[in-house]
Amino acid sequence: MFTGLIREMAKVISYENNILTLEASYRPGLGDSIAVNGACLTVVEVTERGFALELADETREVIALENLKERVHIEPAMRMGDRFEGHIVQGHIDCLGVVTKIDKRTNGIDFFISIPKEYLLYIIPKGSVTVDGVSLTVNEVAEDGFRLTIIPHTMKETLFGAYRVGRRVNIETDLFARYVENILQKRDEAKKIGWERIERFHALF
Repeated sequence: MFTGLIREMAKVISYENNILTLEASYRPGLGDSIAVNGACLTVVEVTERGFALELADETREVIALENLKERVHIEPAMRMGDRFEGHIVQGHIDCLGVVTKIDKRTNGIDFFISIPKEYLLYIIPKGSVTVDGVSLTVNEVAEDGFRLTIIPHTMKETLFGAYRVGRRVNIETDLFARYVENILQKRDEAKKIGWERIERFHALF
């Protein structure tokens, strides 16, 4: 589990044969979980300057691989007893978003991000969403996406300052919204099947 608070912007040394090698001041242990641009990956090698992580097939299919260059966001998994800040983040990317508009405000910058419509169900006004590993509060939900306001501190401590219109970003939607929707869906399915049939099925085991 993660918090969506970026520990460091690590330098990408290479990405070859599904292995991502990073240079970073953070020193993990072999087998540790590290979120890279929001995707939970496993450390397979520790080097003098950093560490290497392996990307599984499913991870490569869902994340924006083109952003594994120059610098990336990293956050180590929480440990038991750590202070809990930020939001609850799993490190499981749901879909890709696209930055469609960037507007400067008095003390922040608005980012408009579009996502596939089937995932808008999990984007809630004033709820949380994780963009490239950065957990943020949703300001507004539209028909095809949502709006975030990034404050100067976040712009400085993350890669948002380098984002441009058209950039693809990794999106993890609100954990609780996904759970609630799943529960309601299962309840509706149970009603269609009928509780009597479910009880008979359970009695067989």
